Amino acid sequence: MSRTRRPRRYRPGHILWGYLMIAPLGIGLGIFYLWPVVQSIIFSFTEWGAFGGQTWVGWDNFLRLAGDAEFYSTLRNSALYTLGVVVSVPMSMVIAAMLNRRGLRGRSVYQVLYFVPMVTMPVAIAIMWRWIYNGDFGVLNAALGAVGIPGTNWISNGDTVMIAMVVVGIWSVIGYNVVILSAGLRGIPPEIYEAASIDGAGGVRQFFSVTVPLVSPTTFFLTVITIMRSIQIFDLVFIMIGRMNPALPEAKTIVYLFFEKTFQLNDKGYGAAIAVVLLILIMLLTLVQFAMQKKVVHYA
Repeated sequence: MSRTRRPRRYRPGHILWGYLMIAPLGIGLGIFYLWPVVQSIIFSFTEWGAFGGQTWVGWDNFLRLAGDAEFYSTLRNSALYTLGVVVSVPMSMVIAAMLNRRGLRGRSVYQVLYFVPMVTMPVAIAIMWRWIYNGDFGVLNAALGAVGIPGTNWISNGDTVMIAMVVVGIWSVIGYNVVILSAGLRGIPPEIYEAASIDGAGGVRQFFSVTVPLVSPTTFFLTVITIMRSIQIFDLVFIMIGRMNPALPEAKTIVYLFFEKTFQLNDKGYGAAIAVVLLILIMLLTLVQFAMQKKVVHYA
């Protein structure tokens, strides 16, 4: 006859030690993450003078933001860039599936090559691609000219600057996505593929009917992370495009607008309002994605 196990009773000293163990992390998060958020919310209701003085203005900054055409323009640019970079997730899934084929030699080498952009400094990436996109002596125009295709000033042309940024964004994150998806693919039991093969499913059918559903939790995670990271893009615009670029209005993102208002024009209250709106926007997008999780994510 089995005895019912009594619930373990913790002594107050044990609980205290638990709080002490997590205290350094909690204090760090509070000081460097939560307090700046609270400060930004407070600053968004103020107006800063030329010498740092603050005046409480209530909702004026948000009302001004609601009527700012430049804000909506940068919001559109951020949305276009984010939608373009999200394409890297399905692309990464295809690449990861190809890298995880049986009998593929040098798999680790390929994964390292794909992951290199992720560990490269963003400033170095922006400078390198700025040279590639150069309209006079860039590698891209030289390659296109070799096959008789005329090039253009890719990052100075308002019609192509967003496409150029999206290409760099995809190139920068695809390696990270491939490594994470490869780990997810290794968690799929090979017996499932064997059963699907016995049922007559080919490689393409197995990919869409087995691989995609079983790796959907990993795909969902990467989608959320990619959207959050892309909508906050700043360094690529600041370094690769530059302040004096005539195509800057077509490339300026909402975070660049925040930087411009806060640090270049010293309009810190208005900049804080932009940051608060961006925080709310990211939270809403994340909530929508989690609400759709039950329909698109399949847990084994």
